[in-house]
Amino acid sequence: MKISCISKSPPPFSAKISKYSGQAVKALPLRILTVGKKRSPGIQLVVEEFNEKLRHYCNIHDIHIKSNPRNTSNVNAQIEAEDMNMMQQIRPEDWVVVLDEHGVDIGSEQMADLIGDAGITGSARLAFCIGGPYGHGPQVRERADVTIRLSSMVLNHQIALIVLLEQLYRAWTIIKRQKYHH
Repeated sequence: MKISCISKSPPPFSAKISKYSGQAVKALPLRILTVGKKRSPGIQLVVEEFNEKLRHYCNIHDIHIKSNPRNTSNVNAQIEAEDMNMMQQIRPEDWVVVLDEHGVDIGSEQMADLIGDAGITGSARLAFCIGGPYGHGPQVRERADVTIRLSSMVLNHQIALIVLLEQLYRAWTIIKRQKYHH
């Protein structure tokens, strides 16, 4: 079931709430699928901090997929291998959000809407996909229920992961009307 929780036009500047603020929202388990090399200790520390914060709202699983698993210099072969490995982590009942520089721009309140909307799709889990250095392959792109971007700039997968986790945490605090988002 594909739903459009994201408007192409940005919300008015004064919009500081989600349509789910203060409402009960089904907390789907989160799976964060990230293609990349081994994380630096500093990045891993921040990831663990946000994972701990998010566990107050939902189950979260951080899945690391090795970049360039075939150790090839052929870019297309690398994308294909990463695509296949990511698809092996996605189940048919997942609601899939692909992060891509060409995706739809969303704000924090729209991320909260995305989480709330995902809970009413009938999906069992919410999967966020962060691609490798050359982006996502065609299978992951086709499987996406929605494609968003965190920035108009290209972000390293480690930075994208931290930004995503912070925005997921922020989204839950918006939904729960907690003092984090101003």
